[in-house]
Amino acid sequence: MKNNLPHVKDADVQGKKVFLRCDFNVPLDEEGKIVDETRILASLRTIHNLLDRGARVFVSSHLGRPKGKVVPELSLKPVATRLSDLVGGDVPLIEDYTNSKIPDEIEQIGPGEIAVLENTRFWPGESKNDPELSKAYARLADIYVNDAFGTSHRSHASVDGIARLLPHYTGFLLHDELKHLDTLLTEDVKRPYTVVLGGAKVSNKLPILEFLAPRVDNILIGGACAFTFLKAQWREIGISRLEEDMIEEARKIMHNQATMGYRIELPRDLLVAPNADLETDAHQVDIDDFPQDCAGFDIGTKTRKAWDVLLRRSGTVLWNGPMGLFEDWRYNGGTRAVAKAIALSNSFSVAGGGETMSAINHFGLGWGFSHISTGGGASLEYLSGKTLPGVAVLLEPQPVTA
Repeated sequence: MKNNLPHVKDADVQGKKVFLRCDFNVPLDEEGKIVDETRILASLRTIHNLLDRGARVFVSSHLGRPKGKVVPELSLKPVATRLSDLVGGDVPLIEDYTNSKIPDEIEQIGPGEIAVLENTRFWPGESKNDPELSKAYARLADIYVNDAFGTSHRSHASVDGIARLLPHYTGFLLHDELKHLDTLLTEDVKRPYTVVLGGAKVSNKLPILEFLAPRVDNILIGGACAFTFLKAQWREIGISRLEEDMIEEARKIMHNQATMGYRIELPRDLLVAPNADLETDAHQVDIDDFPQDCAGFDIGTKTRKAWDVLLRRSGTVLWNGPMGLFEDWRYNGGTRAVAKAIALSNSFSVAGGGETMSAINHFGLGWGFSHISTGGGASLEYLSGKTLPGVAVLLEPQPVTA
């Protein structure tokens, strides 16, 4: 669908200053150490390609939500430190780079060298796509490269505004993300086509459900999302998480399955407890025997076995969202079972979302997936048929530069 996007491999970058937008919004622990470096590793191909061809690379990213203020705990210093190890050389962090005068640190970066620009969201104009901030970014470089798929659904200055001012290209990561997601939208996908949705909110998943439902064969719904659909069937869900304003929408989606040809599978049994505290005992119940004083925290063994069969027989699988409270060892069995079934299938499989990616990495099952997307909200919006601003701008004519 986006095969005509300009690719960085075709750009003349020798000696050029490249503003490389990545998505290094990585989780940090209390000591400020990187917990999961998947997003950093995913952009290394683009970084090495640029460095090997003599570019002067300035990596840009956001981290967390500082809301236009300098928050030391959200500095990209840990990212710069880790990149130093990965590229085998010093990678400085440039903190102040938005003034009219280009800082000396920028000029000191030579061909084949790299620096990290401090958190873009430290600047108030970033999330507002402020034209003046976009111009400040553009003054730093000759070329703009977007490798931040996970942020491409945002109309931000470092994603959209700067691309209108400089010759612009996709990085390898962004190109690969779009290629794999486009496969899920083609008419000739390998069938059966199964979508697995989990996580907390139906409202986040509703657009993708409405857009993909007519294209797929099976929709498996777990996680907290399942309780809104179970409630739409007038079932007892105890004190489980519920989006009451989504009940009618869920009912509509289930009603349409008969006419549109897809089948929705909801949990047959669940692991429940009065709360998620470690002191409480979890026990398994059939969906028809759900206790009023409990909440569900994972899919049960009957559901896992039934979904295992469906997933292993699928030709194409899209998975977004865990099946339960997978961070707790007592409730990670359902997410593990789904990940294992997909990994051991022969399907074309794509997983998306930060929690999904973390779970797959935690279980060590990434080898069994065709593609693990680095974008949560971006992949959901793209697979809902929406246009991503950070991608759309790359389709526009290259600006004329002096």
